[in-house]
Amino acid sequence: MSFQIRPYHKNDAPAIRDIINDAILNTFHNYDYDPKPLEEVEKLFEDKLSAGFPVLVGTIGDEVCAYATYGMFRAKPGYRRTIEHSIYLNKKAQGQGLGSEMMRQLIQIATDQGYHVMIAGMDSENLGSYRFHERLGFKEVARFPEVAFKFGKWLNLVFMQLTINPDQPPY
Repeated sequence: MSFQIRPYHKNDAPAIRDIINDAILNTFHNYDYDPKPLEEVEKLFEDKLSAGFPVLVGTIGDEVCAYATYGMFRAKPGYRRTIEHSIYLNKKAQGQGLGSEMMRQLIQIATDQGYHVMIAGMDSENLGSYRFHERLGFKEVARFPEVAFKFGKWLNLVFMQLTINPDQPPY
C-alpha cells in the first residue's frame, strides 16, 4: 500500500479529529477523557502553524490516516531548543512504514529549524510506540509511575529523547 505525506490543510481536521478521538476513547495512548470537537482540533493546528511548527498529514489513497507535529516541551525560555512531538496513525496506516517516514521528515524539519532535542511521551503499556521510537534512535530518559489515571487504573508515563542537533548552540 503506498502512502503520501504532505502539509496539513484545514479540511484535514475532521479526519484528524477522528484519529485523536479514537485514541482518547479506546486507548491509553492519550490521557484525555473527552472527545475533541472539530473546532478545538482546528484551533490547535492553526495555533501550531502560526507558531511556526509543522503539521504533517499521512494519506493512503484519498484517506487521511495519520498526523505528526511538535510543539514546545515547556513554556520557559530555557527550554526553547527542546520540542515534544505527537504522532498518531489509524489502524489502516500501522505497519506500512508511514509512521517512520513521517518521523524522519519531522526530525529533519526540527533539525532545520535549529532544535536540539525532541521528546516523546507515552504510556508505559504502549510497547508499539516504545519500540517504534527506539528504532528511530530515541532513548528512555524518565519513567513517572502512577502520574495519570484513566479507565479505572493508574498509568505510568515514559519519556524518550532524541538529540537531533548535537552542536546546536543554546541561543
